[in-house]
Amino acid sequence: MSRQAVFEASLRYFLQPIGEFLDDPSITEIMVNGYQQVFVERKGQIENTVSGFHSEDALRSAVNNLAQSVGREISEDRPVLDARLPDGSRVHAIIPPSSRVGTCLTIRKFSSEPLTLEDLMGFGSLTESAREFLEICVRLRKNVIISGGSGTGKTSMLGALSRAIPETERIIVIEDTSELRLHQEHCLYLEAQPATKTTQSEMDIRELFRASLRMRPDRIIVGEVRAGEALDLIQSMISGHEGSLSTVHASSAVDAMVRLETLSLMSDVEIPVYVARAQVASAIDVIVQLTRSNEDGRRRIHAITEAGRLTSDQQYQFNELYTLKPMHLGADKNSDDRVEMQLTATGNVPQFGEEPFESGMADRIKASASMWKRPNTTA
Repeated sequence: MSRQAVFEASLRYFLQPIGEFLDDPSITEIMVNGYQQVFVERKGQIENTVSGFHSEDALRSAVNNLAQSVGREISEDRPVLDARLPDGSRVHAIIPPSSRVGTCLTIRKFSSEPLTLEDLMGFGSLTESAREFLEICVRLRKNVIISGGSGTGKTSMLGALSRAIPETERIIVIEDTSELRLHQEHCLYLEAQPATKTTQSEMDIRELFRASLRMRPDRIIVGEVRAGEALDLIQSMISGHEGSLSTVHASSAVDAMVRLETLSLMSDVEIPVYVARAQVASAIDVIVQLTRSNEDGRRRIHAITEAGRLTSDQQYQFNELYTLKPMHLGADKNSDDRVEMQLTATGNVPQFGEEPFESGMADRIKASASMWKRPNTTA
């Protein structure tokens, strides 16, 4: 039996108390709040369960085994663990004294079949027009930021959007904990590594990003921007590495830009605030804002927004292209009127509206025709 097979078998043994949830495809997240309490998320809704671990030692042993299997450590000196299961599911653990309720374990399950933009259309999160528009934006090498809160589907959206990248391009994927699996053949996956007792130096997102710039990338995908690497990403976007994709935690387009600005200031490079803001405004082309409904747990694209240059008083400008609006679908037998939220074009055209025609992509424009503008060819 191979070393990997041994680790997988031992993990299944230690995680047996939540094994049924790991095997249930309808469950997307498993939350262990101390050894006696387990919650799961199913179809966007959180459910309490009657499951639990036998003891705190049993749960801690499972976490220690997981850390060992991925070559990381978790201890009182380093009480937080980010790792992944053999199937790619993302794992986060935190132990006392940082956790007051005992060991906490959260597993974001990995989908064996990555979502596509067509899947999102089937879920009602995306329209044909918006899908086509986003795919053309990717092919035009626009820098796209996917913004949203926790659990809104940012990573899934990032993976779906990346499928529009041509097969001929060399793609480098950089993540804290590796989750993305692109369908293109020419992809390199880089994963951050924390410092350990044997290796005192860490390899963080920022170091990986700098290394990636020397690897002749056509595209750079950063799973999530959360610290000073924002400055490196932004500066690479404005210095020739167009077409980058990434995600950020923010609740609106303006919040996404402000957060990127703030994260840029967290780097070890001293730059004035106005310079950071100008660079962010110059770098980002499109923001895809995601939300999750509190009522039914559905994840949706709330808006697709073009980011413009700064105003004369150094404020961000935005051009909202698609927004979520209630659509009246007519009466059914149980109600007078059915209303469904749908992503709808605002009627605005992006500043780069002529570029598909100038780049020879006119044949790709069908459902999103209202979003583009043919160049004026008259003398």
